Amino acid sequence: MKVFFKTAVFLVLISAAIPANGYFVTYKEQYYRLFHLHYVQYPDDSMENIYWLEQALKADFANPLYALALIEDETQWEKYRYLFTMHIYLKLIEQYLFLGNKWNKRNAYFYNAPWRDQNLESLETAETCYRTALYYWDEAVAWAEKANGRRFRWINLQKVQYWEDEAFRIENGTLNYGRTIRRELASLERVRERFQKMENWY
Repeated sequence: MKVFFKTAVFLVLISAAIPANGYFVTYKEQYYRLFHLHYVQYPDDSMENIYWLEQALKADFANPLYALALIEDETQWEKYRYLFTMHIYLKLIEQYLFLGNKWNKRNAYFYNAPWRDQNLESLETAETCYRTALYYWDEAVAWAEKANGRRFRWINLQKVQYWEDEAFRIENGTLNYGRTIRRELASLERVRERFQKMENWY
């Protein structure tokens, strides 16, 4: 036991003496790597991901040597930048939808009348999340259109094939977060109206 304790103390002292190799997070690709999904997505998890993704939007791209795809010429580099930006916006939309769903009330049950004001506040928070997601959807569509430009038709960045697929699905309409978000907003408004009518129920 004493030998184990002495060994453990020695290892702690040695590890404290060795400096950890760290680096500054500077580029879009580095911030993007900090984004991660959780098995159970709590609001704090979504907020953390939103922070990293928004930092990625603001940052510069790394040198093409360190891109997340194989870049061999300027045209590929241009398409990569369009796809990357579109993908970041799509991930932001997903996170805001996760966040909105945490506050969205799907039904206005009569027994929720005593908490009418709190439920209305919750719906307002959910609406803010959905409207932010809708703004990001317009941005994602704009970047997808750039990535789907005629001069990029025969360029396929295989290491980011998933992003290529997202751009294609936006173009043919099979990926349409705008429709989903507007449906959520319409449903939210109906629930809000029911809560507002509860004023004299108790």
